Amino acid sequence: MRCPVCNYKETSVVDTRSSSDGLTIRRRRECDRCSYRFSAVEEIELLDIVVVKSDGRHESYMREKVESGIKYSLSKRPYTADSFSRLIHSIERDIQKKKKREIKSKDIGEIVMKHLRGFDKVAYIRFASVYRDFKDVKTFEKELKKIRGGKKK
Repeated sequence: MRCPVCNYKETSVVDTRSSSDGLTIRRRRECDRCSYRFSAVEEIELLDIVVVKSDGRHESYMREKVESGIKYSLSKRPYTADSFSRLIHSIERDIQKKKKREIKSKDIGEIVMKHLRGFDKVAYIRFASVYRDFKDVKTFEKELKKIRGGKKK
């Protein structure tokens, strides 16, 4: 890894720490030339997964697409960058658990909704309304009833 200050290509790892969820590793590095210290974060990346769209098209899995859809549903909702990162990692871990080179976009949507439901119920409803293409208020009411566990208030 190159030094961000002097661009020298040799750096040494000074300290390594794993995150509490075990999905990322933070490495403290020091440049062998200028002694500048900096941190680098390693995280799991989903490689070679192909998403099969509803119209049959195939495209490579892109974390950015999942993140942007979730961020849109979380707009004006309270969350931290750290909790968002854990959410994305949980979703990607479930995608990896499928152990398939191809996954349907529908399956990714279901995984996202499963995690959003526990993360933020408002964001869940927003995501579900677009993902499931709610046509009327009754559909919203049915979904809200499911969240409440069948109880009406």
